[in-house]
Amino acid sequence: MSLIIRNLKLDDKPEWVKLWRSYLEYYSTCLSDEVFDQTFSRLLDTNLPEQNGLIAIKDDNPVGIVHFIYHPHNWRIEDVCYLQDLYTDPNYRGLGIGRSLMEAVYEAADANNTPNVYWLTEEFNKTARQLYDRIGNLTPFIKYQR
Repeated sequence: MSLIIRNLKLDDKPEWVKLWRSYLEYYSTCLSDEVFDQTFSRLLDTNLPEQNGLIAIKDDNPVGIVHFIYHPHNWRIEDVCYLQDLYTDPNYRGLGIGRSLMEAVYEAADANNTPNVYWLTEEFNKTARQLYDRIGNLTPFIKYQR
């Protein structure tokens, strides 16, 4: 059972839409087709190197995605990396795919000289937090937004 993690390609769009839509459904979020189109376009645009998307392929099946964004930070010289979306198809969970996607983001961030990678999750997302507790450090920050 081979696992390949690679950059998104144009012909990945139908499977990417299915995976991202499932991810958004978990968070009770529905976005317009325009947002899907724009986001996918940004993830592929070589003129926007700060926005990135990877896809996990297991035995020729798209089974997971991750999106990450580089941005400046006022407390650091180098940029930081925000891991915005991480999703693994529920039929493939427990096989290390989420961890592999996160490690691929770590590798990309290191190659970009962006050592700080951070992400958010909901407090009650116990399944994801089991992974996050193993490969990251929980911070005491609380998110607010307008």
